[in-house]
Amino acid sequence: MSTFSELGISKQLIKGLNELSIFDPTDIQRSAIPLLLNSTADFIGQAQTGTGKTAAFGLPLLQNIDASKSEVQGLIIAPTRELCQQIAKQLFKFTKYTEKIFIESVYGGADINNQIQRLKRPTHVVVATPGRLMDLIKRDAVDLSRVKHVVLDEADEMLSMGFKQDIHYILGYVPIEKSVWLFSATMPEGIKEIIRKFLRKDAQKVEVDRSTGINSNVTHEFILCKSKDKLPELLHFLAYHEEERGMIFCQTKRTARTLAKQLLSKNLEVEVIEGDMGQRDRDKAMRKFKSEKVDLLVTTDIAARGIDVRGLSFVVHYELPQQTEYYTHRSGRTGRAGLKGNSVLFVTDREKEQIYSLQKELKIKIQPLN
Repeated sequence: MSTFSELGISKQLIKGLNELSIFDPTDIQRSAIPLLLNSTADFIGQAQTGTGKTAAFGLPLLQNIDASKSEVQGLIIAPTRELCQQIAKQLFKFTKYTEKIFIESVYGGADINNQIQRLKRPTHVVVATPGRLMDLIKRDAVDLSRVKHVVLDEADEMLSMGFKQDIHYILGYVPIEKSVWLFSATMPEGIKEIIRKFLRKDAQKVEVDRSTGINSNVTHEFILCKSKDKLPELLHFLAYHEEERGMIFCQTKRTARTLAKQLLSKNLEVEVIEGDMGQRDRDKAMRKFKSEKVDLLVTTDIAARGIDVRGLSFVVHYELPQQTEYYTHRSGRTGRAGLKGNSVLFVTDREKEQIYSLQKELKIKIQPLN
């Protein structure tokens, strides 16, 4: 197995990685880092959440920054504010022992005037959601004329959230003499269109097998029940795991809100995060969950992007994920840092076929929960 040193990462960055207990590169990191460090070509990385993508693009990006120049040289675009915050936080930690590299994250739901003021300070890397970046560009509040690398993280998610036109505008706005590094779990037609239009024909591509993102510390199980019995079955499950912490995933914002209210009515301490919430309410809910004032968080797949919480014993799929990658993303919330975790799906008879599909695609075994 290659080391970060063998991949070409600097001693200063490696020192920061070691302090974060990151010692061995993942598959996507081993494949992507040498290409991104040593080439000006565009890049396509097909890998799902949980495979170490942030370090795969973040380390080469940081190493290519000229800290002596007070200009934006790197631009990272991500679908949600939580993911932007997480990326910026992780890059900041990577640079603890390097020359000072300034990173700013900008996203909707926060005061744009405060963000504009922060961008007036020396900034080397901007991490942004597409909509907020568009607003800043239109206000001439961000100078991207010196950008050398543009990263599209979770590009398929940005398209599914309706950011297609924003991405096209942004890629047409930044300098032509730049490298585009595109990371996506899937390759729908909209992503292929971006590749054809904005990436050079010699773009290098790396694909990581879906099953490599599955944590071996996680046990996968399912509970077979009728739709009307899901709530009683969930309450029974939570009573059995009352001393443990976990996340409960729903497909829609409405279901997440309804389920949270139902659990609260049963005197369970629970918070909910969904896309229609204001930033202040989302932050308040996350603070309570991270500080362990509540042990349960109900959320949707999109709202959960970028949420990083340690010590979760289980993940519940109250509704099945709409995409295979969502299952990997959900189940990856538990079983971290060498601890054991449990991923439990609540399925009806009609949904049993999806269990077999997940097993086949992800090369895992999902057992019935006794």
